[in-house]
Amino acid sequence: MPHDIDPRLLRAFLAVAEELHFSRAAARLHLAQQALSRDIARLERQLGAALFLRTTRRVELTEAGERLLPYARRLAEAQEALLAAFAPDAERPLLVDIRAQAATGNRVLEEARRASPETELTARFHSGLTGAADEILAGRLDVSFGRVAGLSAAARSGLEHRLIRYEAMAVLLPEDHPLAALPAIPLDRLAGETLYTGAGNPATAEWTALAEQLFAARGIRSAAPFPSIDGEREFARLMRKQGWSVLATTQFLTLDGTVLRPLTDPVPLAAVSLVWRRGLRHPGLDALLSAAAGLAGRYGWLARPPGSWLPDLDARLAGGESADR
Repeated sequence: MPHDIDPRLLRAFLAVAEELHFSRAAARLHLAQQALSRDIARLERQLGAALFLRTTRRVELTEAGERLLPYARRLAEAQEALLAAFAPDAERPLLVDIRAQAATGNRVLEEARRASPETELTARFHSGLTGAADEILAGRLDVSFGRVAGLSAAARSGLEHRLIRYEAMAVLLPEDHPLAALPAIPLDRLAGETLYTGAGNPATAEWTALAEQLFAARGIRSAAPFPSIDGEREFARLMRKQGWSVLATTQFLTLDGTVLRPLTDPVPLAAVSLVWRRGLRHPGLDALLSAAAGLAGRYGWLARPPGSWLPDLDARLAGGESADR
């Protein structure tokens, strides 16, 4: 066993472990694939164990690779924190996924930009936290917003998060829908209805799973899986063409010919967290956290209505508990 392992070899290992694809990992590290393969082979020789099972179709971690992964992540986080501690004031832009202009994430971003104009916070637009989390773990994105409880335990292990808002859930209806005249819609009035919940879009799996829990035993159905939809304009076109009603939150885009109605009896909640890569240190992240806390205090974002509905895991994670308890 060597006394020292080159951090570069551990970065190579992490890239392949997270991508499970040598070509993508090489591109992420700006290396030739042959050079990456040599680095992995060198690390395997130093550790005396094969770290990956490689076939022409897939790459998988071996038992030794699974054992190394958490240690490699901790060392990478420590190195990132060390470099950040001695970085110059002018740092790279922070890449922030806000999902959509109408979303809570965009309000936090705009507030952070006002408070810290010297820090560059660059917006990205992913359709869901599941997809954004993959980008964060791969190093292609820094921060996102959404429902942490909908992520896998493996994804959460590489992320940090802080609850910033409970969003009341709502339904977007065609304006001629029989329920559209109501100012708020009791959940039991949706029995027999079919709502679009993002089923079929892997990037929004956390939202579809939340809908399934809400609909269970209430006689509400999710619309059949549909391919991922790119952009608000295309979403609006498909909603009109398909005749969809859409499960949403009160923080949702407005579309011509539709009405957004809050749900009641009980009020279902979506727990929205600010999510970032574990170990990330950046003044932009500090600005976002400060902005979120300020908005939450001013507008009561963290107040739960009496008798509201929230899945157990969401409540545990919001309270800072481990999901594995």
